[in-house]
Amino acid sequence: MFCVRVRAQQLLHKVFSPSAGLRWTAASRSPCSSSDSQDAAPSMLKHLTSKITAVGPITVAEYMKEVLTNPVTGYYVRGDMLGPDGDFITSPEISQIFGELMGVWIISEWMGAGRPQQLQLVELGPGKGSLAADVLRAFSQLKSVVGGASVSLHLVEVSPALSVIQAQNLTGGQGGPSSDGPVYLRGETAAGLPVSWYRRLEDVPAGFSIFIAHEFFDALPVHKFQRTDRGWREVMVDIDPHGPQQLRFVLAPSPTLASSVLVQAAEPRDHLEVCPEAGVIVQQLARRISENGGAALIADYGHDGTKTDTLRGFKNHQLHHVLSSPGSADLTADVDFSYIRRMAGEGVTCLGPVAQKTFLKNMGIDVRMQVLLRNCSDLSTRKQLISSYDMLTSSSKMGERFQFFSLLHPSRFSKPVVSAGLNLDRTKSPAPLPVAGFTELRFS
Repeated sequence: MFCVRVRAQQLLHKVFSPSAGLRWTAASRSPCSSSDSQDAAPSMLKHLTSKITAVGPITVAEYMKEVLTNPVTGYYVRGDMLGPDGDFITSPEISQIFGELMGVWIISEWMGAGRPQQLQLVELGPGKGSLAADVLRAFSQLKSVVGGASVSLHLVEVSPALSVIQAQNLTGGQGGPSSDGPVYLRGETAAGLPVSWYRRLEDVPAGFSIFIAHEFFDALPVHKFQRTDRGWREVMVDIDPHGPQQLRFVLAPSPTLASSVLVQAAEPRDHLEVCPEAGVIVQQLARRISENGGAALIADYGHDGTKTDTLRGFKNHQLHHVLSSPGSADLTADVDFSYIRRMAGEGVTCLGPVAQKTFLKNMGIDVRMQVLLRNCSDLSTRKQLISSYDMLTSSSKMGERFQFFSLLHPSRFSKPVVSAGLNLDRTKSPAPLPVAGFTELRFS
């Protein structure tokens, strides 16, 4: 049987605010003490209670933004929270196979676009740089395929602490501060590939780009809304009157600007989370892809417009109450891919979401694992490989929780782009080849 994803097959083979006079109603979620943790962030709690005292209850989106990215005490700006010793672990930290397959996907889409001379790899929220490092390893193994393309790496990162770790992992610590406009850090990999750091997506230069956003959108601030017998009301964060060191959720007594604008008229759910910041970023991605070519691959906790209350905290790899010890734990909400699709507009083609298990299997993770296990005799290493595979693909672990979603230029589907050297059966494949990961990969 001929491979329906010949391109990916060949690559894989090579890789191996409210009025004071109104009454606020307590929301269904219980208040939580912010002083019950030994490593609480008192300065963040003090900052939040001072703000609420001055202006009244704040939106959940504002609470998340303060807690996660406040430039002084925000969770993401204070230190390293990834890996076994942090608060959560991501797929690239579990197995390098994940990043290698992302590298194959990027090269496959670059080839599908006709092998443009310039290729910008852009990662949003690159963590420790592990995913980018694994992607670049795949590029080095496929150097003959990438050929003479001008490849550069562009990282969008707001955390000073994480950018230092990324620079160490990607450039060996050879990078340094830059005074070149929006680029605040610049370096080179050992292979001489240029790496640049930015705080905003809009600062990344225009050009053909493949964007990767892995566990990026789930940390963006969401507004929460609750349907009531008086219509939609926004969920806010307030000081609990029963304890000065406690915060609680309350419902706004009247419609807010957000509840009036962000809730769709035909919304069937009774509770809703909307991330307008994600909408703005997706619109930027869609515009860039439409104007300059390229693609975007989003991998995250998510759903296709079916879930309701997903906001939660993580600390020491355990669930943590969202309002407890603000600033000491990660906050996350599942990505609503139906909203992402709507915000992307008609200028790009959207694929997905598909479950991580499906995506990785379509990309050939089973074949890659067979090769690794066949060439590995060490029992401890074999056990680790099997464990990481299970974590990534098991339906009870990451396999179903994470979803993959892609934005592509419409020309990707308009006509086939046949690269020299590929053995294609033209009589059986007159149409553009399917996109890797979103179509089953079969080997002849």
